[in-house]
Amino acid sequence: MLSLLSTLGGLLISGLPKLLEYFQDKQDKKHELELAKMQSERELALAAQGFAAQARIEEIRTDQVAMQTDAQMTVAALEHDQKVLDRASTWVANYVGTVRPTVTYIFVLELVLINFYLMYWGLNEPGLLITIQDVIAFADIVFSTDEMAMLGGIIGFWFGSRNWQKR
Repeated sequence: MLSLLSTLGGLLISGLPKLLEYFQDKQDKKHELELAKMQSERELALAAQGFAAQARIEEIRTDQVAMQTDAQMTVAALEHDQKVLDRASTWVANYVGTVRPTVTYIFVLELVLINFYLMYWGLNEPGLLITIQDVIAFADIVFSTDEMAMLGGIIGFWFGSRNWQKR
């Protein structure tokens, strides 16, 4: 039951960024609507005074400066990253893309190795007469519900996030 809940939790947590993005988008749109309303009121006031054309020119100029600044910052960041990766060895450049999944790789490898060692030790202990019921009981101890809950959460997160990204 715990592993089922943790798998479900992993699926839901993998969708958390999309949910937060939805609320952020909703607030951004509300903010943009308020800005548009204020801008319209300002334009009406300026138009009444004959400054509508000048205001539009200034708005276009401001937008151009903002776009150029954003583009320059993006180019500078990409160039910096490229310089760092050019000086790094090949394995470091390749590893950059797998930083986050490394913890998952380590946990799953550790889980598999420890559990198989315990199972091997339990089955090969001299002097033990083991029945199939003993193997089942031993497997319940080795592959505990807590471990399966952690593994289910990890798998639910990684594979669940793929479905959230497609939506």
